[in-house]
Amino acid sequence: MTKAIFPGSFDPITYGHLDLIKRASKMFDELVVTVAKNTSKNGIFSFEERIELIEENIKDLDNVTVVMAEGLTVELAKKMGATVIVRGLRNSSDFNNESAIAIMNHNLDKSIESVFLITKPKYQSVSSSLIKEIAHFNGDISEFVPDNVSKSLKKKMK
Repeated sequence: MTKAIFPGSFDPITYGHLDLIKRASKMFDELVVTVAKNTSKNGIFSFEERIELIEENIKDLDNVTVVMAEGLTVELAKKMGATVIVRGLRNSSDFNNESAIAIMNHNLDKSIESVFLITKPKYQSVSSSLIKEIAHFNGDISEFVPDNVSKSLKKKMK
């Protein structure tokens, strides 16, 4: 039985994230979405809000759960009994960043593998940071995020 984690800040979750979660859920027996604090980003949603927004959108995926995470991703994977870390790649910048992280994770624990999923073209320009920027200026984000996220962001931006 292969257990994988899909870490991210998910602030907020986008259709791109959800696509990767759905695809990864078909590849592994169990997938745990781990909502982490990114020390280089300022979050708009609390951990609890992010988890709730994600859970509303994955309720039909029986093998996927969502948890809050702190600390090193590789340590969390080990603690949860996961042997795979799933990451999405939108472009070459993501590849450069994620491959460096994967190499370091491998140095920290050789039993944990990193698996990269290429983002579908329609999601390659979508990032949580850009979504927040568009929402801040009252732009339409409906094609990039689920309805519950769009509504929650509008409330936060008021």
